[in-house]
Formats: sequence, C-alpha cells, structure tokens
Amino acid sequence: MYLTMLKCKLHQARVTQTELDYEGSCAIDADLLDIAGIREYEQVHVYNIANGERFTTYAIRGERGSRMISMNGAAAHKAGEGDRVIICCYATVAEEALDDHEPTLVYCDGDNRVAHSRNAVPLQVA
Repeated sequence: MYLTMLKCKLHQARVTQTELDYEGSCAIDADLLDIAGIREYEQVHVYNIANGERFTTYAIRGERGSRMISMNGAAAHKAGEGDRVIICCYATVAEEALDDHEPTLVYCDGDNRVAHSRNAVPLQVA
C-alpha cells in the first residue's frame, strides 16, 4: 500500500506580490525552494491563513535571495500581498518506508527569512 504523506512545507510565508497577468502560478525565492526541497514545476498546495482559501498550483523559481512569494495568474485571486500562507508538497510513500519518512518543515518569519526548521510537527495537546 502507498500513502500520500507530507513531503515538505513553508509555514507562514508572506505573499510579497501578486501578478495577475504573469505566466506561472507561485514564484518562490530559489533559496526557499532549495531549503524546503520543492522542485520547480512541482505541484504545491497553498493554504491561505488570512482568508481560508486552499488551492493547488505549481512552483516556479523566483529570484534567489529576494524572499519572494508571488501568486501569479489565477492564484493571484486566491491570495493577496501580505497574506500569510502555508505552501505544502506531498509525496507517495510505500507503507514499509513510513518509519523512515520525515518531512522538511521550514518556518518563515514575517520577512520570509527562515526562522527555524524541523522534521516533525510538535504534539498538539488539549
């Protein structure tokens, strides 16, 4: 059996710009792509913390060092400049490999700098 598991995420990244007429869907600073392990043209799921929008698109490489998160084309209707978003990628993992699977979780500060990273979500308590 195969399960779809979280591969990586950029948590609370800030949208820096929107380009309604730009080709491509979600431009992400090349440094952030590399740190998180997101490949150019890979499918990404975007969860907008500001308005609850959830949508699927693909990542394109943004200018290295720019800290950009740009929602382009139709995605520009789903997230506005300044919105905080979670950008996730998923992978299909064989059940026998699940014990070794660790996602890459990258937490961004308000300027899209990496605040910290880890490989597990902290336990939520009641």
